[in-house]
Amino acid sequence: MITNFTKLPAVLLLADGTVFYGKAAGKIGTTTGEICFNTGMTGYQEIFTDPSYFGQIMVTTNAHIGNYGIAKEEVESGNIQIAGLVCKNYNIYYTRKQAQESIQDYFQEQNIVSISDIDTRQLVRHIRDKGAMNAIISSEILDIDALKKQLDQVPSMDGLELSSKVSTTETYTFGEENATYRVAVLDLGVKKNILRNFHDRDVYAKVYPAKTSFAEMEKDFAPNGYFISNGPGDPSAMPYAVETVKDILKANKPMFGICLGHQLLALANDIPTIKMFNGHRGLNHPVKNVIIDHCEVTSQNHGFGVVPEAVRASDKVEITHVNLNDKSIEGIRVKGKKAFSVQYHPESSPGPHDSRYLFDDFVKMMQKN
Repeated sequence: MITNFTKLPAVLLLADGTVFYGKAAGKIGTTTGEICFNTGMTGYQEIFTDPSYFGQIMVTTNAHIGNYGIAKEEVESGNIQIAGLVCKNYNIYYTRKQAQESIQDYFQEQNIVSISDIDTRQLVRHIRDKGAMNAIISSEILDIDALKKQLDQVPSMDGLELSSKVSTTETYTFGEENATYRVAVLDLGVKKNILRNFHDRDVYAKVYPAKTSFAEMEKDFAPNGYFISNGPGDPSAMPYAVETVKDILKANKPMFGICLGHQLLALANDIPTIKMFNGHRGLNHPVKNVIIDHCEVTSQNHGFGVVPEAVRASDKVEITHVNLNDKSIEGIRVKGKKAFSVQYHPESSPGPHDSRYLFDDFVKMMQKN
């Protein structure tokens, strides 16, 4: 059922003063966040519900959003995580039999303010040239000066700690208790499909709140390995998580990190992180595994990265994966330890699935432990 949808005027204002006029989508209201873009042609539900996007306004480069509806089983967390959506064509009608509702009903239920009928090609070119920045969408306030005042109050993503806001507040388990392997998951914004990939490999996972210590997880669960999840915000603002990773390394426990987990593993080895000019977001980023001389197409979502020069100069880690577009570091492993990480998302759903061997590598590492 599609209810209460009227194409009212709406405005998008960027922090550099650029204004775009469009039509209201989702809930009527005002929202703020860091604006970024994703180049994926499919998988908008994964984007909406990925906790790594918490606090961000998402621009979709694909022209049609909502055209295949909303299927409640195709989510990566319990609710929508993006702060708002910017798109060209906002499709409230759908024909896919697996869908249960329209994007409009979905956004209204979860109070998501969005804007459509924007020239997203022009907007993406602008962000690409000027860099990621804060923005505001409103369908209730159209006065630009009033919006500027509100936007000025929005903090920069640089230095912002957000993982504790999206992490679980209570531990929970995923999988079969009698599985061969037990993995403790430090939830900094974990996606459900990561847990599904563990389950598919005979792993029983126990998911812990972001600020859980290594000692607590070890005593409570005695896992075969540790997983450090993806998540939002600035990794350098998370000393608590860096200390947890250091403790896991000291104990020489098998450890696997994805995205934010990759950045934290770097920080635990004295490698700094940086806020990227634009970040990498989409389903089509080429990465080379330099260990086995193998290339893979990857799904990515990150606005921070590790400093490439610091990784190359480090005597603690070795590079395993490199981005073929900009030569950024996409994977590392710690010398003399059972720990590795990648910047991209091997669990990506709907895809690509080129990198799911990394879950198998982690299981093999636990076998040898």
